[in-house]
Amino acid sequence: MVTVPDLWIYFPVCPWTCRITTTFSGDLDSRLTPVPSPGLFCSSQSEWDNKNSHCSSNFHNANLSPLIETTKTFIGLSSICQLIVIKDEESGYNKNLFCIPKHYEEDLERVFIPHGLILDRTERLARDIMQDMGSHHIVALCVLKGGYKFFADLLDHIKALNQNGDKSVPITVDFVRIKSYCNDSPTEKISIVGEELCTLNGKNVLVVEDIIETGRTMKALLSKLKDNEPKMVKVVSLLVKRTHRSPGYRPDYIGFEIPDKFVVGYALDYNEYFRDLNHICILKEKAKEKYKI
Repeated sequence: MVTVPDLWIYFPVCPWTCRITTTFSGDLDSRLTPVPSPGLFCSSQSEWDNKNSHCSSNFHNANLSPLIETTKTFIGLSSICQLIVIKDEESGYNKNLFCIPKHYEEDLERVFIPHGLILDRTERLARDIMQDMGSHHIVALCVLKGGYKFFADLLDHIKALNQNGDKSVPITVDFVRIKSYCNDSPTEKISIVGEELCTLNGKNVLVVEDIIETGRTMKALLSKLKDNEPKMVKVVSLLVKRTHRSPGYRPDYIGFEIPDKFVVGYALDYNEYFRDLNHICILKEKAKEKYKI
């Protein structure tokens, strides 16, 4: 008997994900587990297509039937597909195995994503982005403040590809600041402050974000960008959080999908603290009280 790794189907238009595990014994056996989303359900019958290396399933929703044709593009082995999925039961690593600033040692539970893994994943994202957008001038739009580390490292990798590849494109940068949190809770009002977004008219824009939770902030920014009529807009986020509060928005490029835990580090903050921490870590509850405003 051989069991292949989990497979993930992503519907880019519809907020829905489906995980499939396929087992080969004498007969083919597939188990399909949908992640709930309003207005969509799927059958438990699925079959593995060896020739095309994809899984075709019966989806039952009249409004979503045209999306079936797009599944081949958005399916693959979870370890090499669009993102790295960190499971809910994953607790991270003992912080004593890593270099943690002394002033934060008592505030952190565990190291969730080590700095080296972040950099390696970022390098692959840069390659994917250049494959898709590398034919035209790109304006990289950094979402401050939490995105500045990811933005800098991502652009370093893109710059290396530009210098060492057979072809290259100009990369210019711009910045926008968005504030939507107080302590560890999202606020009702989303504040967007930045350069004149009208300069993005007719440009290929890559929005670089640190983390997407509910998607409210990104949707507000994309709405403002749309008003200025850019030629193309793609979004890359280092993290996407699995949470029941999300309506299902997913960016074009994702580094890691994480459980619903409050994380800091690598420029992700809690009331401006922990941006100077290299690793992405889980914050202790008592630290939230310590740094609360």
